[in-house]
Amino acid sequence: MDHPEHHPGDDAAPQDARKATDVGGNTDDFDLSQPVMEELTGSLPGNKRIRIIRPEHPVFRHISEGTLEATERSYVPQDPLGKFTARIKHFVIGSPIPTGKAGQERLTKFKALAVLSSDAISSVAYATEAILINLVAAGSGHLGLAFPISMVIIALLTVVAISYRQTIPAYPNGGGSYIVAKDNLGTTVGLVAAAALLIDYVLNVAVSVSAGVLNLASLFGGLSPYIVPIGVTLVVLITLVNLRGVRESGTFFAFPTYFFVVTAMLLILIGVVKAFVFHHQPFIAEFTPPVQAIEPLSLFLILRSFATGCSAMTGVEAISNGIPAFQKPETRNAVITLTWMAVILGTLFFGITVLTMTYGVEANASSNPTVVAQLAMKVFTGPLVFLFPVFQIATLGILTLSAETSYSDFPRLASLLARDRFLPSQFAFRGDRLAFSVGIIFLAILASTLLIIFKGDTNRLINLFAIGVFISFTLSQAGMVRHWYRLRAQDKTWRRSMLINGAGATTTALVAIVISVTKFVEGAWIVVLLIPCIVLMFKAIHRHYEHYERERTSDIPLNPHDIHHRIIVPVNRLDRASLQSLSYARSISQHVTVVHVAIDEDDVNRVKATWVQWQKQLPEEEETHLLIIESPYRSLLRPLLAYIDTIKRFHPNETLTIILPEYIVVHWWEYFLHNQNGLRLKAALFFRPGIVVIDIPEHLRDRYQADVVRSTHNS
Repeated sequence: MDHPEHHPGDDAAPQDARKATDVGGNTDDFDLSQPVMEELTGSLPGNKRIRIIRPEHPVFRHISEGTLEATERSYVPQDPLGKFTARIKHFVIGSPIPTGKAGQERLTKFKALAVLSSDAISSVAYATEAILINLVAAGSGHLGLAFPISMVIIALLTVVAISYRQTIPAYPNGGGSYIVAKDNLGTTVGLVAAAALLIDYVLNVAVSVSAGVLNLASLFGGLSPYIVPIGVTLVVLITLVNLRGVRESGTFFAFPTYFFVVTAMLLILIGVVKAFVFHHQPFIAEFTPPVQAIEPLSLFLILRSFATGCSAMTGVEAISNGIPAFQKPETRNAVITLTWMAVILGTLFFGITVLTMTYGVEANASSNPTVVAQLAMKVFTGPLVFLFPVFQIATLGILTLSAETSYSDFPRLASLLARDRFLPSQFAFRGDRLAFSVGIIFLAILASTLLIIFKGDTNRLINLFAIGVFISFTLSQAGMVRHWYRLRAQDKTWRRSMLINGAGATTTALVAIVISVTKFVEGAWIVVLLIPCIVLMFKAIHRHYEHYERERTSDIPLNPHDIHHRIIVPVNRLDRASLQSLSYARSISQHVTVVHVAIDEDDVNRVKATWVQWQKQLPEEEETHLLIIESPYRSLLRPLLAYIDTIKRFHPNETLTIILPEYIVVHWWEYFLHNQNGLRLKAALFFRPGIVVIDIPEHLRDRYQADVVRSTHNS
């Protein structure tokens, strides 16, 4: 917008002087959100034009003196491809959420129970089956032992839940096994707990999704050949939902979790009434068809069944790990949610085990149909037959979405490890929706890989399961014992608290040993071997970051007056881009060397001829020289790099700067029509310390863009 004073000839006059100030008189150079008055002076005295620039969509918001805030407008890409990608991204995961609204993204108890307890609650769909699949080796006559084994697991659940109820108030910022063990037992022990948990979270996604797909195959038998593709597709869908943020994923996952709880309670209630009120069935029925024993009943077999059944307890620690995700008061809400989770889990596990016993349901090696599917077929009969597909869909939903516990805690644990420099720093980065995007995507890749390797077989995957979580249980509770002992002078109840956590540590340690021994040959050896390997990886990453912090210095002096420039400008020919780069180099230093690597004699002659004409414009005191390096083996980069290394060696006290002229084409496909020598040179110089690289891009514009720019300048 132009305002007087405007004199004839101003448009054609060169703009010798420009001065821009805020219209309101603000002298803060950082306030870019205010209208700016620009004064343009012509070549003749008195020629003056005033232009007011009003930012219609400011990309910055002025906060205070010296502080700007980038608006949402600043994140909008300007190129067509970037705009298209941004639209797709916003459609899939939603619009970006500012950091200031992080508090609004926290979970209520209702949503947190669905998100953080889905792993534990969903395990009732396969835990009883995991016990039976091991006991059946001794014949169907001993399947009744599944009930006492389940009771021991429920007692263990009670001990662990009470132990974690103490961990939550002791570590209100997130009492995960990694934090508790590291603070009380040392960094190495904490890393062991972290490695065990990360493995467990990955396995949880794979096991949950594979179990859900198997239940779907029980309902639609034709899907059996497509278990792996369906499983990987579900992992991708869950990943996309989690990339939308914690609160939105909590809303999405709440319905399937509570839908399963209601339908499972309905299954137990109807099943108990039909079995004991109407049909007067025995508590432990005769299992049909009878299965012959392939090995004798032994303590080892019972312990193996118990170890597999302990998969029902995976995910119990998730609430303790995820305290920061709760709304205030975080600690109280987390304790209440943990209690409800333990009650629901224990009730469902007990009820399904009882019904399995009284209806005589056996497990089969293919898990098709699953135990809960067979149970639902026996309970939902007659007028209630419509409830069978409803229950199967609910089971599919909870099993598939129980992976949400891992999607909630794996990225958070990875971010803590990244904060402590045990994982790459990218894991600590929050994406557009305030979710730890890198951790979410990495978890999805690992879980999908497991599904493909194990072909979606829940029984094979479950042999790797549970050992990691019980190792983390043990280390966390042992850390709490040390924690209470340290507080013995301040806390009068330290003995009772230490006794509770000590009991939890002892029982979970015994379970971890049992699982390791009984499942070692069947796959547990992989986890036992993998944990120390991951710990070594953590420490290697940490050593790199420590070395990085010590060594991240350059040879450039800190005092500007001590910097002595020596500049090299590699050129292929002396065109407009090369001359602009040369002018830029001369503005920094008078010691400029233009280097041309000679491959073609005609090119050399043209460069020399152009140089002779151009050099006439230089003052005599300038030390700007042209150097021709002949390359008899037709290599461009190697002679140039050798020259740069030689100059650096002969002038170690000078700052060597390489200025690269480079053309930027309009369309991406045009890059394939040009060599990428500039890019290759930059990549090679990137690994040479003490060398500064400056890129001078010459952007090419098509005819339409040039006309638009020209008309804009003339308006």
